[in-house]
Amino acid sequence: MHWSVNPLPLPPYAELGVHPLNGLLWTLLLLFLWYCYRMGSDLPSPGRTHPGKLKSGSRRTMLSRAGSCVGTECGAGSNSRSDQVTPCIPMEMGEDEDQGRGYLAPVLSHALFPAQASAADRKLYAALQEYAKRYSWVGMGRIHKGLREQIRLIDRSTIQKPHLFFLPDVPSVPFFPRDAHRHDIEVLEANYPVILAEFQAVYQRGVDSKLGWTSLGPKGQAVFPLYSAGVCVTGNCRSCPCTYRTLLSLRTFISSNSLGAAGFLLLGPGATLGGSYGPTNTRLRCHLGLQTPPLCELVVGGEPQRWSEGHCLLVDDSFLHTISHKGPPEDGPRVIFSVDLWHPNVAAAERQALDFIFSPDL
Repeated sequence: MHWSVNPLPLPPYAELGVHPLNGLLWTLLLLFLWYCYRMGSDLPSPGRTHPGKLKSGSRRTMLSRAGSCVGTECGAGSNSRSDQVTPCIPMEMGEDEDQGRGYLAPVLSHALFPAQASAADRKLYAALQEYAKRYSWVGMGRIHKGLREQIRLIDRSTIQKPHLFFLPDVPSVPFFPRDAHRHDIEVLEANYPVILAEFQAVYQRGVDSKLGWTSLGPKGQAVFPLYSAGVCVTGNCRSCPCTYRTLLSLRTFISSNSLGAAGFLLLGPGATLGGSYGPTNTRLRCHLGLQTPPLCELVVGGEPQRWSEGHCLLVDDSFLHTISHKGPPEDGPRVIFSVDLWHPNVAAAERQALDFIFSPDL
């Protein structure tokens, strides 16, 4: 018996000027690509979960931290009474949070707060919860962690110890390079002659609290603030209109919360200000030298630096720092224009939250 094997009909590739075998290979390639596309779109990507669900590893991590969770209530621990529960929000949590890579994931909104925390820390934590209620917990991981661990930082002996708020996992050094805020530094240095002229006009009127000066000290210490704790000092800004407009042109000036300030800082001959920490590591202080006698020095984190007239220094004052003016009286005061800028490693979502938490109105 004669058997005839007829191959399956192929598309009329010949009409397109393509060899049938090549056409078959192209068909198989297209089918393979379609199969890969469907597999990639149907299956969840590694390390991610569907919204509202937890991976088994993440569930074990949560249970080890806060006891057992049932529905939307989390117990304080396995040894605690069953009726002592703390409510929490349903969320998605990655296993990599402990490794410091999950700061853009939602966090526990009602995690247990340290019992020994101060009233000020509790107030800040309540402000964070209010912010998350209005907006979102997304991006609040580091702030949440910093508020919970602030009490440990205060009790620790370290060269960097901000006394108000410490944002964890922010790379920092005592002095930052100009590239960290190149635009704002170039703006300030370009306006150095105008800023100096306005300071001299204010200084010649006299250093007196009735004329807008504050923090008057026994050895020529004084501050002429344009912004104080995030609030514009209107009368002083009117005395220095060009300097005020320069501040408004800066991209990273902290002008909306109590962590930010700007103004002229004086230090008289023979004065030393030492052994202090700034309030937070979320900012950098930019010092524009206006009058800098040769025997003036700034030591931050054990690293000494000197100001230069017309040039800026970027300083993280959350490090232990000292300031001294060892020049003779005829040298006159050391004068700098100080501006608080955001730390370059603080994300935009964190800046918005910190503006809310440290709002001058709160």
